[in-house]
Amino acid sequence: ASEPDRQNNALLGDLASKVTARHGVTVDIYDQARDHQVIDHSNEVLSSFNTSLKNSIGRIRLMAQTGGKTQTLQLAAMIFGGSLILYLLWGGFLVELGSEM
Repeated sequence: ASEPDRQNNALLGDLASKVTARHGVTVDIYDQARDHQVIDHSNEVLSSFNTSLKNSIGRIRLMAQTGGKTQTLQLAAMIFGGSLILYLLWGGFLVELGSEM
Protein backbone atom coordinates (compact mmCIF):
# COMPACT_ATOMS: atom_id res chain seq x y z
CA ALA A 1 0.00 0.00 0.00
CA SER A 2 1.06 3.55 -0.59
CA GLU A 3 2.25 5.95 2.10
CA PRO A 4 -1.01 7.98 2.15
CA ASP A 5 -3.00 4.76 2.65
CA ARG A 6 -0.77 3.76 5.58
CA GLN A 7 -1.18 7.22 7.11
CA ASN A 8 -4.96 7.06 6.64
CA ASN A 9 -5.09 3.62 8.26
CA ALA A 10 -3.00 4.85 11.20
CA LEU A 11 -5.22 7.90 11.64
CA LEU A 12 -8.35 5.73 11.41
CA GLY A 13 -6.95 3.41 14.06
CA ASP A 14 -6.16 6.38 16.29
CA LEU A 15 -9.64 7.81 15.74
CA ALA A 16 -11.25 4.44 16.54
CA SER A 17 -9.33 4.19 19.81
CA LYS A 18 -10.39 7.73 20.77
CA VAL A 19 -14.04 6.93 19.99
CA THR A 20 -13.80 3.77 22.10
CA ALA A 21 -12.26 5.74 24.97
CA ARG A 22 -15.00 8.39 24.77
CA HIS A 23 -17.64 5.68 24.75
CA GLY A 24 -16.12 4.18 27.90
CA VAL A 25 -16.12 7.56 29.63
CA THR A 26 -19.76 8.14 28.63
CA VAL A 27 -20.79 4.75 30.03
CA ASP A 28 -18.92 5.48 33.27
CA ILE A 29 -20.66 8.85 33.62
CA TYR A 30 -24.04 7.20 33.02
CA ASP A 31 -23.31 4.52 35.64
CA GLN A 32 -22.28 7.12 38.21
CA ALA A 33 -25.40 9.19 37.53
CA ARG A 34 -27.56 6.09 37.95
CA ASP A 35 -25.78 5.26 41.23
CA HIS A 36 -26.42 8.80 42.48
CA GLN A 37 -30.10 8.44 41.60
CA VAL A 38 -30.29 5.23 43.62
CA ILE A 39 -28.56 6.92 46.56
CA ASP A 40 -30.87 9.95 46.32
CA HIS A 41 -33.93 7.68 46.21
CA SER A 42 -32.65 5.73 49.22
CA ASN A 43 -32.12 8.98 51.12
CA GLU A 44 -35.69 10.06 50.31
CA VAL A 45 -37.09 6.72 51.48
CA LEU A 46 -35.08 6.82 54.72
CA SER A 47 -36.11 10.43 55.34
CA SER A 48 -39.76 9.53 54.83
CA PHE A 49 -39.40 6.54 57.15
CA ASN A 50 -37.71 8.75 59.76
CA THR A 51 -40.58 11.25 59.60
CA SER A 52 -43.18 8.49 59.89
CA LEU A 53 -41.35 6.95 62.82
CA LYS A 54 -41.13 10.30 64.64
CA ASN A 55 -44.85 10.89 64.07
CA SER A 56 -45.72 7.40 65.33
CA ILE A 57 -43.58 7.83 68.43
CA GLY A 58 -45.23 11.18 69.09
CA ARG A 59 -48.69 9.61 68.84
CA ILE A 60 -47.67 6.75 71.12
CA ARG A 61 -46.26 9.21 73.65
CA LEU A 62 -49.45 11.26 73.58
CA MET A 63 -51.57 8.13 73.99
CA ALA A 64 -49.46 7.00 76.96
CA GLN A 65 -49.70 10.43 78.62
CA THR A 66 -53.45 10.90 78.17
CA GLY A 67 -54.63 7.31 78.49
CA GLY A 68 -55.65 5.24 81.43
CA LYS A 69 -54.72 1.70 82.29
CA THR A 70 -56.50 0.26 79.26
CA GLN A 71 -54.62 2.40 76.79
CA THR A 72 -51.34 1.74 78.57
CA LEU A 73 -51.96 -2.01 78.31
CA GLN A 74 -52.86 -1.58 74.62
CA LEU A 75 -49.62 0.31 74.09
CA ALA A 76 -47.62 -2.41 75.83
CA ALA A 77 -49.38 -5.07 73.74
CA MET A 78 -48.62 -3.15 70.51
CA ILE A 79 -44.96 -2.79 71.43
CA PHE A 80 -44.71 -6.46 72.37
CA GLY A 81 -46.55 -7.56 69.22
CA GLY A 82 -44.42 -5.35 66.99
CA SER A 83 -41.25 -6.64 68.61
CA LEU A 84 -42.42 -10.23 68.20
CA ILE A 85 -43.22 -9.70 64.51
CA LEU A 86 -39.82 -8.08 63.90
CA TYR A 87 -38.11 -10.93 65.75
CA LEU A 88 -39.94 -13.56 63.67
CA LEU A 89 -39.24 -11.71 60.42
CA TRP A 90 -35.57 -11.27 61.31
CA GLY A 91 -35.32 -14.93 62.34
CA GLY A 92 -36.83 -16.02 59.02
CA PHE A 93 -34.42 -13.75 57.18
CA LEU A 94 -31.45 -15.26 59.00
CA VAL A 95 -32.69 -18.78 58.26
CA GLU A 96 -32.89 -17.92 54.53
CA LEU A 97 -29.38 -16.45 54.62
CA GLY A 98 -28.06 -19.59 56.28
CA SER A 99 -29.66 -21.85 53.67
CA GLU A 100 -28.12 -19.85 50.80
CA MET A 101 -24.58 -20.25 52.14
